[in-house]
Amino acid sequence: METDEPQRVLPFQLQFDKPVASQIKIAEWNPEKDLLAMVTEDSKILLHRFNWQRLWTISPGKSITSLCWRPDGKAIAVGVEDGTISLHDVENGKLLRTLKSHTVAVVCLNWEEDGQLIKDDSCNISTYEDRTPRFFPPAPRIPRTPGVVSGDTGFMDDSEDSFLELSNSSHQRFNILCSGDKDGSICFSIFGIFPIGKINIHQLHVPAPIVDEQATYQLLNTSIYKVALSKDLCRLIVTCTGQLKQDSDKLIESQISGHDTHGLHCLVLNTSIFSERKNELHQVAQQASNIEDLTEVVQASLTIMCKQWSDAMHTFHEKFDSLSTLITDHGLDSSPQEEFLSLLGGARTSPPLHQFLVNSLAEVGVKRVSKAVCGAGKELQLVVLDHLQPAAEIIGFRMGELRGLSRWRARYQGIGLDEKLINNATEKSGMFLVQVERFMRVLSSVVQQFSNFSNWLLKCIKILMQEPSDQFLRYNSELVVIFLKFLYDQDPVRQLLDPSEVDHEVEVDLETMQKIRELVQFGGFSDCNYLQRTLLKEFQQMESSFKEAFLMPFTTISRKILCEDLLPLFPLPSSPAPTSITIPMSVSYYEDISQSYQISDHHGFIDYLSFRIPDEPFSDITNCIGIARGFMHDLSSVKRGCSSLEAVLLSVPAGYQCVDLSLYKETQIVLLLNETSMSSENNGEACMMIVQASDLPFVSISRSNSLNHWELHQLKDSVVYLQIENEKVRGIPHSVIAPLAVSASRGVACVFAARKRAMVYILDEDEDEVSDAE
Repeated sequence: METDEPQRVLPFQLQFDKPVASQIKIAEWNPEKDLLAMVTEDSKILLHRFNWQRLWTISPGKSITSLCWRPDGKAIAVGVEDGTISLHDVENGKLLRTLKSHTVAVVCLNWEEDGQLIKDDSCNISTYEDRTPRFFPPAPRIPRTPGVVSGDTGFMDDSEDSFLELSNSSHQRFNILCSGDKDGSICFSIFGIFPIGKINIHQLHVPAPIVDEQATYQLLNTSIYKVALSKDLCRLIVTCTGQLKQDSDKLIESQISGHDTHGLHCLVLNTSIFSERKNELHQVAQQASNIEDLTEVVQASLTIMCKQWSDAMHTFHEKFDSLSTLITDHGLDSSPQEEFLSLLGGARTSPPLHQFLVNSLAEVGVKRVSKAVCGAGKELQLVVLDHLQPAAEIIGFRMGELRGLSRWRARYQGIGLDEKLINNATEKSGMFLVQVERFMRVLSSVVQQFSNFSNWLLKCIKILMQEPSDQFLRYNSELVVIFLKFLYDQDPVRQLLDPSEVDHEVEVDLETMQKIRELVQFGGFSDCNYLQRTLLKEFQQMESSFKEAFLMPFTTISRKILCEDLLPLFPLPSSPAPTSITIPMSVSYYEDISQSYQISDHHGFIDYLSFRIPDEPFSDITNCIGIARGFMHDLSSVKRGCSSLEAVLLSVPAGYQCVDLSLYKETQIVLLLNETSMSSENNGEACMMIVQASDLPFVSISRSNSLNHWELHQLKDSVVYLQIENEKVRGIPHSVIAPLAVSASRGVACVFAARKRAMVYILDEDEDEVSDAE
């Protein structure tokens, strides 16, 4: 092509042609920076700058099925085959958060932020202010397990702010992460971290396109291809394969000979709840997501505390359990506590106790046990003071904020913020804070008594060995007695921490229980039995109450996401399986500058849907690309007796086949074309072409009275034939494969060649200026 047109100025300038170790299967440009994220066939994520400098590489260890950027470009969402979505920091690739919203592979992701300012009913700008920093220092981080190298747990170092930045959603514009899986489920999460809704395409009732049509339909055997939220978050376009079925359990009879109702369909879902209640949802999501962060801090703190104390008590029992064996070997019928009490009372030391203190334990052993137990006690106190207690306090404050919001029923009941459930969760958070303070008192008492017991033993050992004992600290005999009676073979600290003690009830005297019941009469709480629960059990009850309270908004929003319209695009064969079919497709929204759409109330944006049409469905429509626009607004237009839906068919130049396509800024479409005539000696050539969609002769589509009519037949007599000579084209000297990734910020197209080479092209925005310069 370049030799045939030597004088033609090519709009694409080759920037890089770099080899890659493994074939690229997914590629996405950062929306704000010149960064390209790529997923390889061996499931590695690579991040490159525009100059091809590699910033980082990570390998999640599972097959990656989808990828998308957060709108501000500071985080990236990765969908994997087991249904998990992980969020990674753009700076270093570190894991920020994981969501388990799906049970099967996440095949598509779309992250969109609100393009409009939040306004209240008085039309004044109203943004949510997080008041927590007014009363509390920065939220505590997850404590690091002693001996674990930084980063091994998947969380950030103390010097890094990525984890807090992700959670600090009050500084973000309201945004929604939408994900679809291969079984037809679509999940929504605010800021990518707070699940707020889920629908299943199979369970949606699709209305007929005509107002007086009463029938509704369902889609069976659905596989989602793309999801795209509108710029105002009011509509979601879903492209999927499936089979239409009328709600009367009768499959629709096809009007197209030789094909059934299985095909590619386009749905419009009403997600206006996200726009109408974005201020309320922002506040709830802010509080709930931060509470979730803090519960992770609490959970990790309890786990670390349990391990540290268990290790210390293991050291104690490792040294002191041998005394029981010595007593048995000497034929005595007594317990270690009785032997110690006899020693404390001034009686003669028995041979086994003498052997234990002088030979088995000795001064070194006592000091080791004392250091282990008292050191663990201090570590636990630091974890409580630096992590657990601050987290519990902030949780209580945030639940108090949510409690106040839940009482504003006119605004918050509509999004599922249930006052009764929030009240229960608030009480549980208060009970947990009481339990934390109680735990600190128990821990302090136990550590003090262990220290006192160790001082007494050290003095006894020195006396038995007839050595001076004045250098040791004084001890309290009464505390030694209490220790031997209650703490020698009991562990109240472990009782409050160990998961194996979850169902164990803490004994509380009758007098204390009576006082608790009397306090209930003053109000503020209704649970009389919280002192009988362990700290871990209290945390589990608190966490359960949070899940129950936040499930209500999730369920409420899910019920309000409804299907408004369905557009059958073209039929597909029932076999092979839908998952094996690859259809190049792109969905985007452009600013509407045409007069024909001024009646639209969707903030000046119009949807564009482009897709390659397989050759098999239509014998009279071959090697074509379909472009449809205005589908998102079509339902309201149909009710007025007209249709805003327009479409056009583009015929790919003879000898070429579309490999991939992508919508580009200013209503342009980038096509990646391969030559169809290839041989073993010739690998063929390819080209990259730009088509100006706004200049195409779109044809208005009249909607059928039923959904069993493939609308593209209306366009078969008005096909637009693309010409290599008339379009912006760049030749590529060898065949290429998907993916094609374009960057609207830099005018960049990135093509990945079949021979494992990545080519980056810059698009010349002003071809006339280049021509004049030459």
